[in-house]
Amino acid sequence: MKKFISTAVMLGATMATLLAAPPATKPNIIFILADDFGLDGVSCYGADAHQTPNIDKLAASGLRFETCYAAPVCGPSRCALMTGRYAFRTGGLMNGSWAAGGPGAKSKDEQPMAKLLKQAGYATCSSGKWRQVGETPREWGFDEYCTDPTANGWYWKDSYIKNGEIISGAHYNPDVIQEFSLDFIRRNKERPFFLYYPMHLVHVPTLHTPLSAPTDGRERYQDNIAYMDKQVGELVAELDKLGIRDNTLVIFSGDNGTFGGNYEIYGEYPSPIRGRMINGSKGSLLEGGSRVPLIASWPGTTPAGAVSQDIVNFTDMLSTFVELGGGQLPKDFTYDSRSIAPQLRGEKGNPREWAYVQLGAKWFVRESGWKLNESGELFDMSDAPFVEKSVAAGADTNASKAARARLTAVLAELNPAGGKTVGGTSDGDGGGKGTKKAKKANRQKEN
Repeated sequence: MKKFISTAVMLGATMATLLAAPPATKPNIIFILADDFGLDGVSCYGADAHQTPNIDKLAASGLRFETCYAAPVCGPSRCALMTGRYAFRTGGLMNGSWAAGGPGAKSKDEQPMAKLLKQAGYATCSSGKWRQVGETPREWGFDEYCTDPTANGWYWKDSYIKNGEIISGAHYNPDVIQEFSLDFIRRNKERPFFLYYPMHLVHVPTLHTPLSAPTDGRERYQDNIAYMDKQVGELVAELDKLGIRDNTLVIFSGDNGTFGGNYEIYGEYPSPIRGRMINGSKGSLLEGGSRVPLIASWPGTTPAGAVSQDIVNFTDMLSTFVELGGGQLPKDFTYDSRSIAPQLRGEKGNPREWAYVQLGAKWFVRESGWKLNESGELFDMSDAPFVEKSVAAGADTNASKAARARLTAVLAELNPAGGKTVGGTSDGDGGGKGTKKAKKANRQKEN
């Protein structure tokens, strides 16, 4: 009897402790998305030509993913990010897909990231480039937003849009969205918040920043990278100042690979990684088109200085953020998102076996050593991102034959051809002659 009473008392004390304990705190989530910024721009990924000390500090304090895949151009990447779904499901196929009458994704047809986080109790904000996703950030679930009014309004301009209102006055747009982001963080420091921060840097036209005005295209590009890196550092410093850094997950990524334009004209150009050029650039279905940096830093939670070889896709951010925020994915709705929340906590998780990438009516599926495209062409990716070696069916080894069978089965199950594959062919991103460059790169022979 005494033993029973003692056990009951212990159980009662345990229950009282659990009831008295405060609920787990939802982490703040900040997703910083650089524009046209591939692996070759980030020094912690081995970039030879550029230094990014503040981005590198994020990697040193957190987890760096080696194989993250976006789409080869910005609109489809941002759509995959917001929806957690592949392009053939949403219609987010090309940058021009959101033109009148195009198939681009509509907020009413989706269950997007910001909406789900709002339902989980988050304040939500989009600060920066929104074009190419259609409608306004508000329809997609953001409480607040700040963006540019026109395709040439990224940098030095006389107006910007704040919560639907056009604000006039000469300014440098990256500074406007930086201050808007910092103000949102300050005002919401006492509650969980989600800040989607799609920077304009380092998209063309590559203009001077407020700190300098070099005339050479190469110097202007380096200046833009340095300014972007400075802003990342300022944002993290503000989190420290407010005392919320340890409860904030900061993720840095790029929306597609580096633009392969003429640096003397555009200022932007691919550069070597440890002495080797990445294969392809923005607009191509090569590694350099869609393989992007992904760094996650959450002090005390993410393993500091760790590097992961797990394959990650942009669609994965939706389920990751919803899981971390204690939200729920709607039932009977198809997502292509796989959470990497366990990896962010230093656990093994359930890594992807492959990533899927699509641009218009072209696509590929990619596992750790192999890649198969919509035409059934197989590539040996053992020396990626530098070399993608075509493997003819008649030259199959046991390993390539098995890979061909695996990836063929994956594409058969996905059936992209049965979804949306047509609509939107324009770059539509203010890149001018870069459109032709991207198309040329997309025809580049893989070898």
